[in-house]
Amino acid sequence: MSSSRFAKTPKPPYYAVIFTNQSTNVDNDEYSQTADRMVELAQTMPGFLGVESTRDNDGLGITVSYWQDEASIANWKANGEHIQARQKGNQKWYEHYELRVAKIERAYDGPR
Repeated sequence: MSSSRFAKTPKPPYYAVIFTNQSTNVDNDEYSQTADRMVELAQTMPGFLGVESTRDNDGLGITVSYWQDEASIANWKANGEHIQARQKGNQKWYEHYELRVAKIERAYDGPR
């Protein structure tokens, strides 16, 4: 597996926003375009550190975005384009989702 799929994060502490979702399989092309745009947009936001994302064949997706601090996360949440994408997700793309915010205290990589 290529290490390029892993976010390059600094030494802790920093924050992770973990977005786990089950898609409805409605408008997959529009969803994919919007998801790509959200990553592109997040990369321009102050405090953004990186992102890792995957989706299985049954539509379960997990995206983890990494942020410098809670203020950066709040700023991202308040972004108008991000608000519109979340509204569309609630109305159309997600059967269910859970969002968790965690403070990263330690981080390791490997193999050693």
